[in-house]
Amino acid sequence: MSARLLAAATLLSVTVGPVVAQNYSRPPSFGTLNLSANFAPDPVVVNVTAGGNVQAERLGGSQCVGTIADAPDVRLNYRAGQGLPLYISATSRADVTLVVNLPNGRWACNDDFRGTDPGLIFNNPMSGQYDIWIGHYDRGSRVPAQLRISEILPR
Repeated sequence: MSARLLAAATLLSVTVGPVVAQNYSRPPSFGTLNLSANFAPDPVVVNVTAGGNVQAERLGGSQCVGTIADAPDVRLNYRAGQGLPLYISATSRADVTLVVNLPNGRWACNDDFRGTDPGLIFNNPMSGQYDIWIGHYDRGSRVPAQLRISEILPR
């Protein structure tokens, strides 16, 4: 991955401090993934329905946008290691957004990483629980999307 793309990824994502927000204690709507570094197959893909009635902007930060569900879409329990990055992204025919509650309680959000598809790169990922929401811009509207978890950075 080029230094320019890595710099763009850093600029396009934002991590904000803990705030009272989404209910990450609720069971995820589309399942739980338990992955360790160097997992296979790579990427892991989960079909979800993006969107909801909650404004992601309330999490803070300029990159938290769109509407998301109350419960996480997917929960990722990840065991980091081997110096591998973690890449979380979403794809859809609609313009979707990405909201992730990190193992340390902070929030990371992104919109339009590759075209209108969101993505976050964690070069030194933490081990622990990642709660993931895929948002959509039309409040109350739900659209099909795919969550992608990978250790192979986009080119």
